[in-house]
Amino acid sequence: MTDRDAAASFTRWASERQQALLRTAVLLCGDHHRAEDLVQDALTKVAVRWARLRDQNPDAYARQVMVRTNISWWRKQRREVVLDVHDGATAAGPAGAVDRRLLLDRALAQLTPRQRATIVLRFYDDLSERDTADALGVTPGTVKSQTHAALTRLRAAAPELAELLEEPT
Repeated sequence: MTDRDAAASFTRWASERQQALLRTAVLLCGDHHRAEDLVQDALTKVAVRWARLRDQNPDAYARQVMVRTNISWWRKQRREVVLDVHDGATAAGPAGAVDRRLLLDRALAQLTPRQRATIVLRFYDDLSERDTADALGVTPGTVKSQTHAALTRLRAAAPELAELLEEPT
């Protein structure tokens, strides 16, 4: 494959996956602007390694870069965010969906970055425990314990969302 073909295949992959990666990044960090930076960093690192990644799983590598970059950023910032997530009741219909989403966003903000990443990768990106473990660089057992701890914390922070927080069996 020529350099031009490799560049074209990367460009094609990046344009197809950019929005999905951005949605994941927004859920990981809770900030749209920082999410855009995470995606840009991930795309840059995938581009540098494209010759090796194109035949493997560039999505997994991009997610791993975003998760690790976000955790590194959070460790450097180390600020605690305390939110009262019980100030809105959820209603039916479109307004209720928006209320539930805002409630979920506030509850996710109370998780540690690793717990948040575990929840996002497992339940939003629908990755298996093994794929989540690979993305986070941990064992499947750690994914299980992080998932359990995160769901417990979410249930305590937002009991109104209990039906959304059912653990898979």
